[in-house]
Amino acid sequence: MSERLTMRKIREVLRLKDCGRSQREIASALCVAVGTICGYLKRAADRGLTWERVQQMSDAEIEAALFRDRGRNVAATRAPIDYAHVHSELHRPA
Repeated sequence: MSERLTMRKIREVLRLKDCGRSQREIASALCVAVGTICGYLKRAADRGLTWERVQQMSDAEIEAALFRDRGRNVAATRAPIDYAHVHSELHRPA
């Protein structure tokens, strides 16, 4: 998921799923890819979010619940680039 859906659309995804709509129907209704719908529904299921629970939650609470793990798998630091090695590799005969 490169860009997040708006909270309004996330709520609508959960509402339509609660109404018994399929992922394809939800995707068509919201003009979003089926994979995106699948991803949001999986996140919601993993966090135990249902339409009933979401109705009593604020947008900030929903966002915190759905995206609390975002960025945790990113490396804290990157190894420095060895420019001398890169330079020697670029000048090596093919």
